[in-house]
Amino acid sequence: MASTPTNPYSAAGVDTAAGDLAVELMKSAVRRTQGPEVLGGVGGFAGLFDASALLGYAKPLLATSTDGVGTKVAIAQAIDKHDTIGQDLVGMVVDDIVVVGAKPLFMTDYIATGKVFPERIADIVRGIADGCTATGTALVGGETAEHPGLLGINDYDVAGAATGVVEADAVLGADRVRSGDVVLALASSGPHSNGYSLIRHIIANAGIGYGDNAADFGRTWGEELLEPTRLYTSPLLRAIDAHPGAIHSLSHVTGGGIAANLARVLPVGTWVDVDRSTWSPSSVFRVLADIGGLSLEQTEGTWNLGVGFLAVVSADVAEAAASTLSAEGIHTWQVGTVSDTTLPAGDYEQGAKGVDGGAVRLVGSYAETD
Repeated sequence: MASTPTNPYSAAGVDTAAGDLAVELMKSAVRRTQGPEVLGGVGGFAGLFDASALLGYAKPLLATSTDGVGTKVAIAQAIDKHDTIGQDLVGMVVDDIVVVGAKPLFMTDYIATGKVFPERIADIVRGIADGCTATGTALVGGETAEHPGLLGINDYDVAGAATGVVEADAVLGADRVRSGDVVLALASSGPHSNGYSLIRHIIANAGIGYGDNAADFGRTWGEELLEPTRLYTSPLLRAIDAHPGAIHSLSHVTGGGIAANLARVLPVGTWVDVDRSTWSPSSVFRVLADIGGLSLEQTEGTWNLGVGFLAVVSADVAEAAASTLSAEGIHTWQVGTVSDTTLPAGDYEQGAKGVDGGAVRLVGSYAETD
């Protein structure tokens, strides 16, 4: 009796049937992100998006961004919880697009894994789809790649790219910023997706397991550290519409911290002293710094310390803009004022990531906890 032929690809560690099942499990979540502009459904070689709406723009500019979630995925893998990583990915990608005032149109994702576990992949993509729905972004396609021998069977990484559109004369940026403008801080939900190499280093050196109870937070360490990235796109777009011409530049506080990211969206020759006393960093930052034997100031180039976004706005509407964003559920407050006078003596971050921007430093002491 002849033996059943062995599928050589399966023998090499790639399970195409599992990949197909993962697609079936994620289909409904993906479709929820798609309006009539998306053609072709799920599973095509390329996603199609009807760009007819761009005909209504005088001079539409496309904005694009790509990013990942970084080593935060290691914590998701450690506690086998994968339903929030997708929102982190949307936050890292789509919230970069709104920095220039652009409305997101569509996004694609890429998941590389050592072995496809369909339910796990579906959890990740459902998180991406939920984030896309919250930001008004269509998820038009993606790829799940199985890499046996390169990644462990429980290892994966995620990345994404998105495209948005903004009218040419409405692009936000440093060229709109003027001396006297107010800098508003928008609260973060935690570390978001930055600085996790330091977080994991602190946790490992302290002998803490991600499944261990974290008494300060009322849940496990893994659950606390997987708190999803706050999504700012929709509230910011509504604030831009509510205060025409008043929001001059935006900064997404990601890698590099507050000073470096704000400096990127200020014009050369301007400076800002960000007043630490205007807020108290969230307890997760304080606890991690204590465990690691660090001061909060030592972590300023790594963590957002409770500030996920910054908005540079006209002084006469600063209070109203802060109220608009606070009404969206994002605590917003003033942290500084733009100046073009002679730069004071002291250590400033001047520009960052190749941008010749303004100068920023943090001054004073953080407010005590409530």
